[in-house]
Amino acid sequence: LSSVILYCLTRDIARYHGLGERESDYSALTAGLLIQVIPLFSAYGIVNTIDSPLIFLWSLSLALLWYAYRGWETGGQRLLLWAGLGLSVGIGFLVKYTMVFFVLSAFLFFISHKGRRGILKRPGPWLAVLISVLCTLPVIIWNAEHNWVTFLHTAGQAHLSAGIRITPLRFLEFLASQLGVITPVVFVAMILSVFSLKKRWRDGDFLLWLMLPTLVFFLMKSLQGKVQANWALPAYISGIVALGIYTVLSWSIMGKARKALLASGFMLAFVVTIVAHYPMSIGIPVKMDPSSRLRGWEALGSEVSRLATGMEKPYFIFSDRYQVTSELAFYVKGHPVTYCVNRGRRMSQYDIWPGFYDFSGYNAIFVRTGDDPMPADMKRYFERYEKRTLVVREGDQVLRKYSIFLCYGFKGMEERMPVKF
Repeated sequence: LSSVILYCLTRDIARYHGLGERESDYSALTAGLLIQVIPLFSAYGIVNTIDSPLIFLWSLSLALLWYAYRGWETGGQRLLLWAGLGLSVGIGFLVKYTMVFFVLSAFLFFISHKGRRGILKRPGPWLAVLISVLCTLPVIIWNAEHNWVTFLHTAGQAHLSAGIRITPLRFLEFLASQLGVITPVVFVAMILSVFSLKKRWRDGDFLLWLMLPTLVFFLMKSLQGKVQANWALPAYISGIVALGIYTVLSWSIMGKARKALLASGFMLAFVVTIVAHYPMSIGIPVKMDPSSRLRGWEALGSEVSRLATGMEKPYFIFSDRYQVTSELAFYVKGHPVTYCVNRGRRMSQYDIWPGFYDFSGYNAIFVRTGDDPMPADMKRYFERYEKRTLVVREGDQVLRKYSIFLCYGFKGMEERMPVKF
């Protein structure tokens, strides 16, 4: 769906600025294909995280903003488009708070040129703001009732407690990660594209403003602390549109060397995506394969299901890692409620949901990654326990090891509150 949206948006922007039908179609096709082959985006076509709907909602919001803005330029109100934009941005905020940068980027676009500032005197933008704010109210109300825990979690992820500091290595690490997940040539070409269109067209800075604030913020943030490679993802959606148009506009005047460089950049992105989708086909070691984290869980679920049949009821299943806990809930037969004990990890949703602390007398299955002994701080909560080890293999490689503890006679446990977010 995101590809379709970007195809339509790119085609409309190109046609609006005077490109012919063929050039507009080629630009749109290039943008629609790019989002499928750039490694950072293609990954979310097969892995369902909050970034998958974020890509769709940011793309949809970008298109609605463009159509609403274009309607204002021609003297129309198009309140339905503004209402749709507000709904799209509001739902996007519910998906991931990064959507706030879309609002900031749109505002900067409007005020950056005196000819556009009049749009803020019309009801459309404020209707969009009102609807998006209404969408965010459930988050605000829930957080107010739960000590603003989501914002504390976000602040913890952003390392705000570390204060103001300069970490050049983190900056270089983040920059390198962007070159890796976008690929170097495509990354540089995107930056050049948004600036090129800004110079070429009167409102060619639309894509620039909807890209740079997000990217610049996270580049600056990386000077203060670690920034994950996917955090700046929405910024590149505008870059994809710009690159699609720029490629078609400039192809006929490019020299052979530039054409070869750009084509090789696109091909590299495609190859990296193929390798990421089929790492086993070229023999990448498990330790170097990020996608290995997605595999092996079904075997764990089957083994825990088998062991559970021999456990005297009532019993519960838990882990000390929320990733393992969630996989157990999905893959264990019957999809049981699973729990995650806090042994010093950062806060997760399992610390808000009901726990197992008062299940005195229950038996339990405790699952940990790795071949490790029962943690000393957990032994005292059970009468006795037995250890089982599961080794999951892919071919001749060990994918992962699990320690599964069959625990008997739970004595109850004090509720453990997280100490970090």
